[in-house]
Amino acid sequence: MHVSAGDTAWLLASTALVFFMMPGLALFYGGLVGEKNVIATMAQSLVAIGLISVLWIVVGYSLAFGPDHAGFLGGLQYFMLRGIGNTPSSFAPTIPPLLFMAFQMKFAVITPALIAGAFVGRMNFRGYVVFIGLWSMLVYCPFAHWVWGGGFLGASGLHAVDFAGGSVVHELAGASALAAVLYVGPRRKVDRPHNVPLVLLGAGILWFGWFGFNAGSAGSAGSVAVAALVNTQIGASAGMLAWMGAEWFRRRKPSVVGIASGAIAGLAAITPAAGYVPTWASLVIGGAAGILCYGAVLLKSRLRYDDALDVVGVHMVGGFIGVVLTGVFASLAVNALGVSGGMVQFGREVVLAVAALVYPFIMTFGILWVTDKTVGLRVGESEEFAGLDMSEHDEVAYEWPSATSSQESSPRAPTGSDIQSAKSTDPLGPA
Repeated sequence: MHVSAGDTAWLLASTALVFFMMPGLALFYGGLVGEKNVIATMAQSLVAIGLISVLWIVVGYSLAFGPDHAGFLGGLQYFMLRGIGNTPSSFAPTIPPLLFMAFQMKFAVITPALIAGAFVGRMNFRGYVVFIGLWSMLVYCPFAHWVWGGGFLGASGLHAVDFAGGSVVHELAGASALAAVLYVGPRRKVDRPHNVPLVLLGAGILWFGWFGFNAGSAGSAGSVAVAALVNTQIGASAGMLAWMGAEWFRRRKPSVVGIASGAIAGLAAITPAAGYVPTWASLVIGGAAGILCYGAVLLKSRLRYDDALDVVGVHMVGGFIGVVLTGVFASLAVNALGVSGGMVQFGREVVLAVAALVYPFIMTFGILWVTDKTVGLRVGESEEFAGLDMSEHDEVAYEWPSATSSQESSPRAPTGSDIQSAKSTDPLGPA
């Protein structure tokens, strides 16, 4: 097929939209942490852009979308993008292959950055950089190939489907986040979100960018892209309202952070289904995610794992819900190149959803162990108490005008009583 100017223009815009999600994620996560960890948290999103982009063009794209080897991994044919050429690829036949590479690069960039929300305030910067680099090559690239690149879970094997990354992005990130917090351990000191308006700004940018994330995954500017865009909006809205309603019922007051989290849960859940299901089904998927993800967040205190920004409860659980329900609601009337829901497809989606939990969980433990033994992972007590902004980057986020506020916002060397007080804070208290 020939390269379509319309499809190319849409994918160029979608690529930019997905990139815009990265500053959105930085703002979202940055607002949710304490004042002394804002810069460090946002830096984790920022550095992922540069590091993963370089790794992706050097070898990552080839491992994920290069010629298949036994259903498990792409070859090195596209090392340093050599041989990528100008002939449209089978993955997106109406756009230049270099654009398809760039679009998929943004997915590879944002996925490891999502993981960081689980262990904010605990991991040193050098350990984080090594960890996400290894994780991208050993977890993301192989799994992306299995599902999207001609591997054994996708159209060439099991025939499970994932439209835009419920398993490849959200489940991988969430399951890896769970492994990370179990390995690194709980926080010594828990801070409340320091800037809720920043959280809302970040959530709004993420929602906006998600239209490119999902509708761009159609690969063309047609009816499937339209269905994906509409389903994205409805899934997010249903997730928001369901989370808000559940929290309102339980706490008698709906939190604004909860409202934003519900929208993100709905977005994570509709992602694998966006281009396959009718609009009414997006209401069900988003609503189910809002309620079940809220319940999962409440359970973390009982299960005793310290997921600081609820990556597990929102992304892992939301992605799992969306992947499984795709097998129930998928319709060929929406996407003639997709699948039809039913017991057989439901079973395939369950296999995919479970694989997207088990593989990253096991691999992440191994990568963390190697990173820990080579460059180290967890910061010390004094560094964690002072905040990673100062201890890792020698910077502060805010310079307040009054002397009192400036003194309070500037990190100081902790005393023994300070550290003992921090130890006594329960990081796994009720949500």
